[in-house]
Amino acid sequence: MTARIERPPFYRGGSASKKGTWPFAISPLESRPSTDYPSGMELPDLKDDPYLKVLRPLVEAYLAFWRTDIRHIKSLRLTPSQFDVIATLGDTEGMTCSELSAQTLVTKGTLTGVLDRLVAKGLIRRDAMERDRRCTKISLTAKGDALFRKTFAAHMAFLRPFFARALSPEEVDQTCALLLRLRDSFRQEG
Repeated sequence: MTARIERPPFYRGGSASKKGTWPFAISPLESRPSTDYPSGMELPDLKDDPYLKVLRPLVEAYLAFWRTDIRHIKSLRLTPSQFDVIATLGDTEGMTCSELSAQTLVTKGTLTGVLDRLVAKGLIRRDAMERDRRCTKISLTAKGDALFRKTFAAHMAFLRPFFARALSPEEVDQTCALLLRLRDSFRQEG
């Protein structure tokens, strides 16, 4: 079984390339109710804040990866969402729409349109599930599987030198563990 690429979601919001523009759909302060932040709070000395020091390099690394990743995926004549679906379905017997939605970075609202376009291209098929005809199983066609094998291998070969240039094999595990821990921290409520 081939490992699936964990890719940042394709962001269609405001330009992240403009200096001083927050690269995400909402600013960090907009994501929580204003009651969480006292209105008379004094700004702390941020010069030596260890957590703030990681923010800019983290966002810059994400954006550099995202731009490079998208440019290559588009050179393969796929959209990032189409590539995500094809890479996720590759080397599987197929998935329900719910499973596919949970495994990809494609939003539920976008997934139906992406699947429609992939069906029209003959790359995937939709089959009713035997035990529950309300559920649909999505799987690659022979043409889709051939495209998966060609594009996934090409994309991995394209990305590998960027990672190898920056990280030793030992650092890969450390970096992955730290990024997952940071991701999980932001996902926690409270």
